[in-house]
Amino acid sequence: MKVVIAGAGFGGLKLARRLNNQPGFEILLIDRFNYHQFQPLFYQVATAGLDASNISFPLRKLFQKSRNVRIRVTELKQIVPAENKIITEAGEEHYDVLVLAMGADTNFFGNRQLAEHAFPMKSTVEALRLRHCIIQNFEDALVIKDKDSGQLQRLMNIVVVGGGPTGVEISGALAEMKRYVLPKDYHELDFSKMNIYLVEGTDRTLGSMSSISSVRSKKYLEQLGVKVITGSLVKDYDGKKVLLQNGQNIPSATVLWTAGVKGNVPAGIDRSLIAGGNRIKVDRLNRVIGFQNIYAIGDLAYMETPLYPYGHPQVAPVAIQQAKLLAKNLVTLHKGRTGFKEFEYTDKGSMATVGRNLAVVDIPKPRLHLGGFFAWLIWMSLHLVLILGVKNKFFVFVNWLYNYLTYDQSLRLIFKEFYRKPKS
Repeated sequence: MKVVIAGAGFGGLKLARRLNNQPGFEILLIDRFNYHQFQPLFYQVATAGLDASNISFPLRKLFQKSRNVRIRVTELKQIVPAENKIITEAGEEHYDVLVLAMGADTNFFGNRQLAEHAFPMKSTVEALRLRHCIIQNFEDALVIKDKDSGQLQRLMNIVVVGGGPTGVEISGALAEMKRYVLPKDYHELDFSKMNIYLVEGTDRTLGSMSSISSVRSKKYLEQLGVKVITGSLVKDYDGKKVLLQNGQNIPSATVLWTAGVKGNVPAGIDRSLIAGGNRIKVDRLNRVIGFQNIYAIGDLAYMETPLYPYGHPQVAPVAIQQAKLLAKNLVTLHKGRTGFKEFEYTDKGSMATVGRNLAVVDIPKPRLHLGGFFAWLIWMSLHLVLILGVKNKFFVFVNWLYNYLTYDQSLRLIFKEFYRKPKS
């Protein structure tokens, strides 16, 4: 059975590893990068806490001893279901089973100005670009002649749009940079004038978590000096000022957009199969509706169940659990047996970190809502375990330990080709 897996994120990679060296299977893993990216720590790359290589792992190294997994660094362009083939930038490939696991990309909701000027953070390259831009802004601030022109304030203001885990975590990390790091690097600048805004359209941060964790996260952010604005959407951004729906203007040269995602749906999927958020409708076996040999998992899949009538949350545990079950079902299918198991998500909890010794953790069974130092230790331990590779785990731990003891990071480097966002 030739299984083509498009996407080497949490779901696609887990599926490939489960089918690795499985008798009777030939696996082709396709991704536009030659490495797996640990997305939960993108924000630490963006804020100079970790190097990009610490959270990236070469795909070929994972499968050096594999007898049945092949890798192609290319991008899926189109599916041709009638011929059981896909068209990629590198050519055509036929399949017996196709698994779509390309995840989701930033959703600017059709606002071209935002798409052109705001920074997304859905890849390592985008995280690096954001880091370089932030640091370059402070370099530019040093040489401004007219300190009262408004340009200085614009360079020192950072606006984060979206109060989910990514928005909360990077806002907290930026606040700690402002407090502990930047004043030591830029003695000529007055960082009491630097503002970090977190703008959330709903009435609370971490809306997918419990109300207790939501209240705690806002409290922690404000404790760090972040200006939290809830109940107001971002209407527009022209590269110089952010316009909120309530009429407020915030001058800023750096806007980070974490307010929405949309599935990476390839050409060849009928529009009738696309649900909200640009996700593909699947059944309880993760099969794309109307197809017997095309599956979708992770952020790209929209599955309605009694417990999740509006689809599952777009988080890594869902993708990993779907990949594990799909691997079992494909083995069952290959052996000609019946009795496929339907997917049911087991929610083991959710968490987010805000800063040093500050995090929130929700555990459904037993129902617990943890905050502060103990929650922070849980968050660090779990993420350290989930990172691929012993070397990566070691360097992440060393970096975290160094940062904790010195209140500093050592990765504030500017690479000119990265720091400006290219025009769309």
